[in-house]
Amino acid sequence: MLGFAKKLFGSSNDRKVKDFMGRVQQINALEPKFAALSDDELRMMTQSFRDRLAGGETLDKVLNEAFAVAREGSKRALGMRQFDVQLAGGMILNEGGIAEMRTGEGKTLVAIAPAYLNALTGKGVHVITVNDYLARRDAEWMGRVYRFLGMEVGVIVNGLSSGQRQMSYAADITYGTNNEFGFDYLRDNLVYDRTEMVQRPHNFAIVDEVDSILIDEARTPLIISGPTEDRSDLYKIVDGIVKELIKDPATYDLDEKQRQALLTELGSERIEQLLEEGGHFAEDTTGLYDAANISLVHHTNQALRANTLYTRDKDYIIKAGEVVLIDEFTGRMMTGRRLSEGLHQAIEAKEDVKIMPENQTLASVTIQNYFRLYEKLSGMTGTAATEAQEFLDIYKMDVLEVPTNRPIQRIDFDDEVYRTYAEKNVAIAKQIAECHVKGQPILVGTVSIEKSESLSALLNTIDYEVEVSRKPKPEYVGREKEAAKVGDEAFDIEYVRGKGIPHSVLNARQHEQEAFIVADAGLPGAVTIATNMAGRGTDIQLGGNLEMRLEKYRLDQRNMAVEVTPEMLAAEEARLKADIAVQREKSLAAGGLFVLGTERHESRRIDNQLRGRTGRQGDPGTSKFFLCCEDDLLRIFAGDRLDAIMRQFGVAEGEAISHPWLNRAVETAQKRVETRNYDIRKNLLKYDDVVNDQRKAVFEQRQEFMDSTDLSELVGEFRQDVIRDLVDRYMPPKAYAEQWDIDGLDEKVKSTLGLDLPLHDWAAEEGVSNEEVEERLQAAAEARAVERLEMIGADQTRGLEKQFLMQQIDMSWREHLVHLDHLRGVIGLRGYGQRDPLNEYKTEAFNLFETLLHDLRHNVTRWLMTVEFRFQPPPEMPEFQEIHLNPGTGVNEMADPRSQLPEGGLDGDARSRLPVDALPVGWERTSRNADCPCGSGRKFKHCHGALV
Repeated sequence: MLGFAKKLFGSSNDRKVKDFMGRVQQINALEPKFAALSDDELRMMTQSFRDRLAGGETLDKVLNEAFAVAREGSKRALGMRQFDVQLAGGMILNEGGIAEMRTGEGKTLVAIAPAYLNALTGKGVHVITVNDYLARRDAEWMGRVYRFLGMEVGVIVNGLSSGQRQMSYAADITYGTNNEFGFDYLRDNLVYDRTEMVQRPHNFAIVDEVDSILIDEARTPLIISGPTEDRSDLYKIVDGIVKELIKDPATYDLDEKQRQALLTELGSERIEQLLEEGGHFAEDTTGLYDAANISLVHHTNQALRANTLYTRDKDYIIKAGEVVLIDEFTGRMMTGRRLSEGLHQAIEAKEDVKIMPENQTLASVTIQNYFRLYEKLSGMTGTAATEAQEFLDIYKMDVLEVPTNRPIQRIDFDDEVYRTYAEKNVAIAKQIAECHVKGQPILVGTVSIEKSESLSALLNTIDYEVEVSRKPKPEYVGREKEAAKVGDEAFDIEYVRGKGIPHSVLNARQHEQEAFIVADAGLPGAVTIATNMAGRGTDIQLGGNLEMRLEKYRLDQRNMAVEVTPEMLAAEEARLKADIAVQREKSLAAGGLFVLGTERHESRRIDNQLRGRTGRQGDPGTSKFFLCCEDDLLRIFAGDRLDAIMRQFGVAEGEAISHPWLNRAVETAQKRVETRNYDIRKNLLKYDDVVNDQRKAVFEQRQEFMDSTDLSELVGEFRQDVIRDLVDRYMPPKAYAEQWDIDGLDEKVKSTLGLDLPLHDWAAEEGVSNEEVEERLQAAAEARAVERLEMIGADQTRGLEKQFLMQQIDMSWREHLVHLDHLRGVIGLRGYGQRDPLNEYKTEAFNLFETLLHDLRHNVTRWLMTVEFRFQPPPEMPEFQEIHLNPGTGVNEMADPRSQLPEGGLDGDARSRLPVDALPVGWERTSRNADCPCGSGRKFKHCHGALV
């Protein structure tokens, strides 16, 4: 019944997209009007829209016209006109949703109209991409449209100065990567001056490859950290012991599903023995689990994880003597990203490279909580439907599938499953050879660098034999059915034989060449091996990518020191277009791009991304996955059972089984992994939500401190609270006078307030109450604060209060984050006591935050009330001068003319020729060695002081 209703009325997705397409027709109706405008008239529409919005109109009211103007601007600046489905995708983005659009449908162009529309408010739009290359490319490429329409475009990439970042964020539309935006947010909350902050309030963001950024990247938080003490020797010692230990599999348990490695009872006993024999225990301890040796336990666990769970060329590579992590979803290097809690150092010890010190967290935020700062968040990708529920639950974003501009002609074959790697690789090599000989471009997707290089080595040495034609022998002509029964003997068969298949390998090691390798992946017979990163940001176009081939031509000419003229570029473009047209026809005739997956990924989205590289814009294409029982996914979740079934049915060596039921079984395994990963992200978010409320409170308070010029009222409140705390602690309200701890109170008053008061005499007075003692303490502390104010001056006092308050809040927050990290590590144990770890974490985290606020008040008060100020003139520094002598006069042109005066200053006649107001009132009392009050930076005697 549900299926019948869906066919009759369409799905919810279909109905929403239909509404958008109705509005697209209204935009199309406006096209002739704006096409008739001159460039200047079209550009003036931007200011017209801004005036209308300032006058009270809404974005929705001007949407149709703004989208029509953006489309016209795109036609004139880029020579590209958005399809109707691209405008519909832009409307989804404008409403804060996710537009799922197939690869090759032009998602980069989709962002233009909604970005332009929302930038009209003047609050800024952020377009977020997955890497610096795409951020620069899109800012330059799409920026032509925005600049043509009178808007400013900025780009945020690694290596920019603070001033450059401020300029980019101040632009109407800013491109950049998620990491750069997130880290700038954290850095903004570490500066001490509002003018050093770079970001504006978070208004609207469009996230390209939204599933990669908001789902895959969300498993780890963004952290700004600083180095701690160097413990390189300890990592090496523990690593050596663990490597010896794991030679015996009975010493540890490995759970690949949960990615956990734990010592068994035997392993704990063995490692305790090895550590004790090496003399690595703390003094006066006898066991590994004594409190003083707890850090050894931690390092042992991390070394075990590094040696059993993390694999070189899969999880990380060694580049220039450093361990560089590999993104498991995109296959890209994550330069600068490090694993926390000593795990990265354990991997460095394992690989015998330089061990960098552990880092202490200074500020952190999860991807989820950073992007939830935006008033409106949207995204686009080719694969989001499988995570639609997560997008809705966490980000409140609906996923809508946008139909393709042309019908899809891709053929997706059922998976082929073999028993072993060796059998599978033979079948893969055979398929690659067939495509190569036939002239069909083939893209081969692998799941790790190690496997891509292994397959590359196989292709370099393989002897192949490919059948290219089959004709019945003369005696069998007209008897084809009979010939088929006889077999190969009844046919004349022509083969192409060869050794080695030319190919390109695309993985983290060739990251810089990514765009150029992908651009040539559509050439006839091209073989491209890619690790989880097929074509990101660069379409695989049959026949070749004109834009990238032109860029390569420019680079080649530049390397040969040849200046490319417009005429040369036009001629090369015409030649390339003709060549691409010929090559495209050859690739189409061979069947279009063949996508071959060598393994199923844990996430269905990654497989869909790979499949989506073929069949773009109505082109033909084919996809097929080759699996085996030894693949990680099948081995962990269904390997033994599947292998038993294949044996039972007598599947011969080299044969494969293929069936839709098998596809569904693999998909079920993938769903299990996706569910587990979602639980990890959801759990991370639940815990970070607890910290996020505290983070917002601290960051907001910090900004208030930064914006304020007078914090004396707050400091006074701190002082009053501290005194109230001290009296309540040492003179409890309901306690008898005999129970008061006057000695303790006296000691704290001296150390915290710097006051020596007759507290014992006060307490001995007849009928005195703790409230009265508190009032006297408040009065004495107020008097001391006034005294110190008069001693150093109001301006300096206000500056010191502000500076120390901000330093103290940073230090306290840093320590608080360390405490929370430690709490996260052990709070799960509360579950054994039938208590909910999350609720326990909330309670403990709240208590820790209360302690933070308490300690902040006491530390600020103690420092401001007890620190000693000593005023003495700074040591006289040698004077440095910039000198450039005038050849004619011998005068130093770089110096102020007044510093060229004769020794002893000016004579009376010369002084009388100076203006009467040469020295403002009060300046005559300035010391000759002090800085001149005019602000020149020179000493007074060499500036205005030379006049007297």
